[in-house]
Amino acid sequence: QVNLVESGGGLVQPGGSLRLSCAASRSIFSIYRMGWYRQAPGKQRELVATLTNGGSTNYADFVKDRFTISRDNSKNTVYLQMNSLKPEDTAVYYCNAVTDGVWNWGQGTQVTVSS
Repeated sequence: QVNLVESGGGLVQPGGSLRLSCAASRSIFSIYRMGWYRQAPGKQRELVATLTNGGSTNYADFVKDRFTISRDNSKNTVYLQMNSLKPEDTAVYYCNAVTDGVWNWGQGTQVTVSS
């Protein structure tokens, strides 16, 4: 298992940018896939983006060309660069890592896009 701590959320105006960070409690080098999910009020948690340790990415259609996921194995950290933010991107964003079949989640970080 691994503990995950997200940071970087906040309030931003439409069209703005934020970079979320997810710090892991141990080396992520061997973790096959890490990702970001989000949950808006009254909605189910949904996938935003995933990244394998081989470099393969998967993005939800609603964030393609706006968000970029990356990982720095030397810092045990996964990032989500979010550009051109829209009000509908408002949600709690969660980091995820699957280890030995266990889905590990962080506590989430709130992102609010509003003028």
